[in-house]
Amino acid sequence: MTIMMRAARLHAVNEPMRVEDVAKPMASGTDVVVEVKACGMVPNLANVLNNWETWYPHQPLPMKPAIFGLDPAGIVHQVGDQVVAIKPGDRVYVNPLRSCGACHACASGHQAKCEYFTFNGYFGFNRNSLEIYKRYPEGGFAQFMRAPQNAIVKIPDNMTFPQAARMGYLGTSYSAIKKFGIPTGKSLIINGATGTLGVGATLFALAMGVSTVYAVARGKPLLDRLKQLAPNRIQTFSNQDGKVADWVRSQTNGLGADFMLDCLGAVADVNAMKDAMMGVKRGGRIVNIGGTGSDMLFNTKWWMDNSMELIGSAWLTTAEGMEVADMVRSGAIDLSVLEARTYPLERINEAINGVTSGDGGFTNYVLEP
Repeated sequence: MTIMMRAARLHAVNEPMRVEDVAKPMASGTDVVVEVKACGMVPNLANVLNNWETWYPHQPLPMKPAIFGLDPAGIVHQVGDQVVAIKPGDRVYVNPLRSCGACHACASGHQAKCEYFTFNGYFGFNRNSLEIYKRYPEGGFAQFMRAPQNAIVKIPDNMTFPQAARMGYLGTSYSAIKKFGIPTGKSLIINGATGTLGVGATLFALAMGVSTVYAVARGKPLLDRLKQLAPNRIQTFSNQDGKVADWVRSQTNGLGADFMLDCLGAVADVNAMKDAMMGVKRGGRIVNIGGTGSDMLFNTKWWMDNSMELIGSAWLTTAEGMEVADMVRSGAIDLSVLEARTYPLERINEAINGVTSGDGGFTNYVLEP
C-alpha cells in the first residue's frame, strides 16, 4: 500500500508551485528518510524558477514536476538496513550536496569536485545531475525526504530547526573562510556583507579570529546593524559612496586587506566584485562564494605581479557541517542574531516571493512542512 505525503511541486518554469499528495519515500540500504521540520528558502529562488533555463542552460533543474527545497532540517524517521550511527529520532540537517560517492574526489572528501556534483532540491552542474535526481528526487519542500547517510549532520539541542535550515549558507561561508588558511589576526573584506552569505561570513570571521572585517554593501541601515555585532572589529562602507578599493586602502596605510570574500548575488554588477578585489594587498587571497555570473576583465599582469590567488568555493562538506554544528553547541557561534520568518507548506508561493523583500541576511525565510 502506497503511503502518501504532502509536497510542493513545480510543474513548469514561470508557474506557481502546487501543493499535492505524492508517494512518501522509503529508506533502504544506506539511505535515511527524514521528516522535514524546516527548509530554508534560497534568496535567489524566485529568479531560479523564472529565469534559470535562460541564464544557465548548461546547469539542469530537476525533472518536472520537481520537489525543490535546498536546506532541510528535521528528525530522522526511518533508516535503511545498512545505516550505522544514525537512528530514528535524531535531530539533523540534511546536506543537499550529492555526488557519485565512488570517485577520487568523493573518496578524498572533495565531493564538490565530483563530476556528479548536484544540489538536491535546487539545480545541477552538468548533465550528470539528472542521474542524481533519479535517485534522490525529493527536496525539502515536502513532509518527508530521502537522503544518503553521508549527507546527515546531527544538530545540537540549542540549534532550532529554522536555524539549522540556514546551515548550507552558514556552512558555505565557514568553508570559504577556512580556505584563507589561518585567518587569526588578519583583515578581511566581505563584499555583499549584509546578505545571507555575508552575515554568516561575518559571524564566522569574528569567531575564527579575523581582527578587522571591512564590511561592504549598499544599504547603510543594514551595515549599521552588522557593525553592532562587534563595533571595534567591523568597519563598514556603502559602495554607493565611492570605490571600495580606495576606502580599504585608506584604512590600511595604502596596503590593502589580507583577504577578500565575495558574497554578491546573481544579479549584482561584476564590476563591484572587481572593485573590492583591488582592495586586497600583495600576496592576498580572494574567495568567491557569490552568484555573480558575468565575465570579468582585469589586468592579468597585475594578477601575476602581485601573486594574487582567486579561489572558487561551492557549498560545504558534511564534515564542515558537523564542525558548524559543534561551534553552535559550544557557543562559539551565536545564531540568536538571526530572525526566522516561517511559512506553512500551503503558503509556498508567498514564501518564495517574500524572500526578495529586501530584509537582508539577518532574516531566515523558512518553510515548515
